[in-house]
Amino acid sequence: MKLGDIYRTCIETGIAADPRGRAEVDRVLAAYRVDYDKLDADDVEFYDAEKLTNPYSDTRICVGSPDDEIRGLLVGIDMEVGEVLLADRLREKGVPIDLVFAHHPEGPGYANLHEVMYMQADLWAQQGVSIAAGDALIATRAEEIKRRVSPQNHYRAIDAASLLGLASLSCHTPADNSVQTFIQSFIDEAAPVTLTELVKAIRTIPEYADGARKGYGPSIVVGSGSARPGRIVVDMTGGTEGPKEALDRLSAAGVGTLVGMHYSEEHRKHAEDLKLNLVLAGHISSDVLGMNLVLDRIEAAGDVEVHCASGMVRFKRS
Repeated sequence: MKLGDIYRTCIETGIAADPRGRAEVDRVLAAYRVDYDKLDADDVEFYDAEKLTNPYSDTRICVGSPDDEIRGLLVGIDMEVGEVLLADRLREKGVPIDLVFAHHPEGPGYANLHEVMYMQADLWAQQGVSIAAGDALIATRAEEIKRRVSPQNHYRAIDAASLLGLASLSCHTPADNSVQTFIQSFIDEAAPVTLTELVKAIRTIPEYADGARKGYGPSIVVGSGSARPGRIVVDMTGGTEGPKEALDRLSAAGVGTLVGMHYSEEHRKHAEDLKLNLVLAGHISSDVLGMNLVLDRIEAAGDVEVHCASGMVRFKRS
């Protein structure tokens, strides 16, 4: 299977599951085109032209050509230098691995992680928050994340993969979109009456059951087990955690319970003040589910061996 086919399958999977809908994704891509067409000649080489066809700045081929043949891949949640060395060691032992496939972004995807955060305003708007308030709230938070990520050494693992002759690909928001849409649909159908029922329902999904057996299963962060959840909203895509002020808007709009991958202590305390229930589905379990949904599409599209590391556990649905 070609590296470019794997990459395109990631993007198509992300768009198909994008909770904003295809029309909004097309609007974002068109806006990038307008920006590109206005560039001065000496700015063109610094513009990430992948934005013209890929709406997810945290998902990129980091090393390799789209025409590279991929016999097998090593997939994991965090694929740092250690995992790159593991891929090379496995290859020395005869395992056909040509690609290091990461969920959390590396290289250019990590450097531009903040850009995907703006989609959170659209998701809040779907719950009744004004888009003007949402855009203003997320802009401040996205700039904060940009400043925080900027000093990092984004290319450590990428350089290691390049030196060892391995391709590298990060797939972040397409997987997060997939888990967001999957879990929201699952919860809507399950219609739990209490928070305890909600947690137990999530735990029936193989990735969360696996996490529970390993000690990091779904749990209630704010609220009691017997409490009624009200309107349940899944909060799992959009780069990283949004501003705590968004909780005020969502609560005022009638949201009773948020189901997320992770919540900071600041968010927990704020939700407690608002009487907004928080349920932690599990960070790694949610990432594993999202990547499994993407891998289902990749394996259906071509012949490639999948090997797991760094928290990844393969559960197939097709």
